[in-house]
Amino acid sequence: MCDLRSLHGIGETRAKQFEKKGIHTIYDLIYYFPRDYEDRTHAKNIVSCLPGENVLVTASVISPIMEKRIRKNMVLYSMTVGDETGIMSVTWYNNRFVKDIFKVGDRYSFFGKINPNTRKKEMINPIYEQEGKEKFTGKIVPVYPLWSILTQKVIVSAMSEALKKMGMIDEYIPPDIRQKYGLCEINFALNSIHFPAVFNDFFIARDRLVFEELLFLQLALMYKKEAKDEVKREPFNNIQCVNEFITSLPFEMTGAQKRTISEILNDLKKDVPMNRLIQGDVGSGKTAVAAAVMYTTVKNGYQTAIMAPTEILAAQHFETFCEFFKNTGINICLLTGSTKKKKDIYEKIKSGEYNIIIGTHALIQESVEYSKLGLVIADEQHRFGVTQRARLSGKGEGVHTLVMTATPIPRTLAFILYGDLDISVIDELPPGRKPVETFAVGEDMRQRIYAFLQKHLKNGTQAYVVCPLIEETQKSDLENASSVCEKLQSILPDYNVGLIHGKMKPSEKDCIMNDFAQGKIHVLVSTTVIEVGVNVPNANIMIIENAERFGLSQLHQLRGRVGRGATQAYCILFAHGDNEVIKKRMEIMCKSNDGFLISEQDLKLRGPGDFFGTRQHGLPELKIANLFSDMAILKKAQTAAKSIIEKDKSLSLPQNAGIRKKIKEMFREDIILN
Repeated sequence: MCDLRSLHGIGETRAKQFEKKGIHTIYDLIYYFPRDYEDRTHAKNIVSCLPGENVLVTASVISPIMEKRIRKNMVLYSMTVGDETGIMSVTWYNNRFVKDIFKVGDRYSFFGKINPNTRKKEMINPIYEQEGKEKFTGKIVPVYPLWSILTQKVIVSAMSEALKKMGMIDEYIPPDIRQKYGLCEINFALNSIHFPAVFNDFFIARDRLVFEELLFLQLALMYKKEAKDEVKREPFNNIQCVNEFITSLPFEMTGAQKRTISEILNDLKKDVPMNRLIQGDVGSGKTAVAAAVMYTTVKNGYQTAIMAPTEILAAQHFETFCEFFKNTGINICLLTGSTKKKKDIYEKIKSGEYNIIIGTHALIQESVEYSKLGLVIADEQHRFGVTQRARLSGKGEGVHTLVMTATPIPRTLAFILYGDLDISVIDELPPGRKPVETFAVGEDMRQRIYAFLQKHLKNGTQAYVVCPLIEETQKSDLENASSVCEKLQSILPDYNVGLIHGKMKPSEKDCIMNDFAQGKIHVLVSTTVIEVGVNVPNANIMIIENAERFGLSQLHQLRGRVGRGATQAYCILFAHGDNEVIKKRMEIMCKSNDGFLISEQDLKLRGPGDFFGTRQHGLPELKIANLFSDMAILKKAQTAAKSIIEKDKSLSLPQNAGIRKKIKEMFREDIILN
């Protein structure tokens, strides 16, 4: 593949900026798609131009550029242009480069906005090109996401040259698939996604590129699942022992918990390793389900390892499972980076003395050897890469894998994201759990909210305050954790206000979270690092600053940090801005505590973005497909993928050679094609 530096205008500095976005070659560049398009085809005579509209005008220069300083640091450059219907003023602000470009009598194309605030015709800061040399006017022009020093002009010019240099790309989707689903040819698709002649060409190109992206994703997930199903292991022979554990619990499990356990037990009876995801809202009882499965695993003669994303969460799991398994004869250990006397623990894990090993990434270190590992559990899957999960499973043979997440994802989309896993959903909360009362308020309610907070602190409860930024920046008016912490400490002098954020060392975070859990800190001001965190039943108030800046699913996760004790919990959303989308989103949060419903609404209102963290799951980042709005194409791609696999499992037929090559390029060693 040609290096980017072979393109005109792309030197070392610009190439490094492209590389920050993972664009190393010309091929990478042509798969960097526009985020929008600007229609610069609507040419008008000057007399027809309307105030406020973006328009293309071809006119002759009538007067030279005039320079006028209107105030300090503001210079206005203007000239008069005309066509057969009238004259128009063309104006630039602080653009001294235009001074020596234009000659009276030359004809130019100008694209820009007609000033709505003046009676005379005036175009402000237009794009301009000499007639006959147009590259950026008179056509539909792509608009790309920008970063650093790379401008639209640089990217558009590079893209145009890249498409010419690439020449004709070999088609990799078989003709029968293209015909069946009405897909255009790849070269037309790539040219038209960047530079569509008409908007209909864009729609045709996008359908093709979305289909292929989702087709390859589905095929790759099918192969991952297939590879796992080929591994064999001994089935568990004592499944009924789980009843001993369930009947010993001091509470009745919900129907959803029992159903999930039943699905897992069916997996454990098979001769292939289980790969299952448990999806359940905060407080739905995933931990109790995990405990039942761990008990069954140990009673069948195997060890269990459970990996948590932080030391403090691992320590909390350790305490929880010690309580679950007291008087059962099951031995549990905690293994994290800060664990003392590791050598002794390693020996007991290797000998099988420890039945359950709870920890962080320390569980996957080379020095940790297991006696007979039968089950691994990854808690809060989105915090782990797929590789880490695989490394833990690799510590034994044919190990069962259970993944737990409190991130609510609509079921249909969960099948896409976790295509290599079977899915269980715990969609029921234990009886008696009170929903968190949620209120969206404006700045005018701040003093009342602080009085409300003080009243609850006097009653002995604790609170979280979450902010989207860590420190003050000139470019943002968002509330930030540092200043909010100082302000609250002055308002609440009798209470200890703590601060925790993502830039702190893990040991510092753990120390502060421990102090909060023990009640030494009364109000914890935080960035979203507490989204997955410690269970603090005494915390019953969650205040979220600039709530409009968070996704609904994220707000729901944060809200789940409170309401874990016996007292009524409250979530206060300080939301700024009064547009309809913000109002609608806040309304959803106030009306619903259902994480799955909220995630559906979140997707409808703002699209998936990196909602799914596809890269964390070992999947390539989706460049063009939208897992919510492209659901119809997704279903077609799934059908096509199944059909391809049924007819040619190893993709060895000549017509599938292109697909085979493409999948290997995209997924490298992650996919096994026999």
